[in-house]
Amino acid sequence: MNRTILLILPLALLAACSKPPATPDATPSAVAAPAATATIDSAALAANHWRLSEASDATGQRLDALFARADQPLTLDFSDGRISVSNTCNRMGGSYTVDGATLTVGSLASTLMACADPGLMALDQAVGERLEGALEGKMPEAGTLQLVNAQGDVLTFRGEPTAETRYGGEGETVFLEVGAQTRPCSNGLTKDAQCLQTREIHYAENGVKQGEPGPFGNFHGTIEGYTHQAGVRNVLRLKRYTVANPPADGASQAYVLDMVVESETVKP
Repeated sequence: MNRTILLILPLALLAACSKPPATPDATPSAVAAPAATATIDSAALAANHWRLSEASDATGQRLDALFARADQPLTLDFSDGRISVSNTCNRMGGSYTVDGATLTVGSLASTLMACADPGLMALDQAVGERLEGALEGKMPEAGTLQLVNAQGDVLTFRGEPTAETRYGGEGETVFLEVGAQTRPCSNGLTKDAQCLQTREIHYAENGVKQGEPGPFGNFHGTIEGYTHQAGVRNVLRLKRYTVANPPADGASQAYVLDMVVESETVKP
């Protein structure tokens, strides 16, 4: 067995206290976007993932440096006074405040991973140069956030409701171990179906695993944000949400990837 550990968080952080999933009032669907406003709606900031759709400098020239990952746009998340920047080379984050139409972003710290793609490496610096400091912000139309910095760069983001917004609560933190290989799990509705093999793992408050995990079993459905790679075993930190009024053939719970905690390549 060739064992490669990609990422292990400090164990104390892995043992985040699980909260009972909040039961939403309605089935997750399209979430009403905030009303158009010339100022910044703090609640709307936290309720959405903000994905970069357009960016130009003061002359109207497109800022190509911010689109180094065409398939994974630069994304901002806001929560409890902290801004997180993803789909860059490194994960970036810092503090932020909102005062009317002004969004002020503090110095952005980042992890120190090196990326082979020079464009991706340069993305981190390009983001820091354009997001740090006082930004003029507005929401000119529903589901849109526009930020203008002191240099006149204009960044436009489209809002996508977070899982908490869609399911009506914070959800419950759970850990699932996903086996390296899928297995057939065909039924009367789906022919030649393949299911992930999963089992739940429990941690004490100090981050130490509790008890022995049970046997692997078929996982019916999907894990939002997770793409399985054959031959790779993963331990995932997930948010589990209750789905209100699921369809007759639908799941009553939804799983959303929070983090890949551990990854291991397993030879056949």
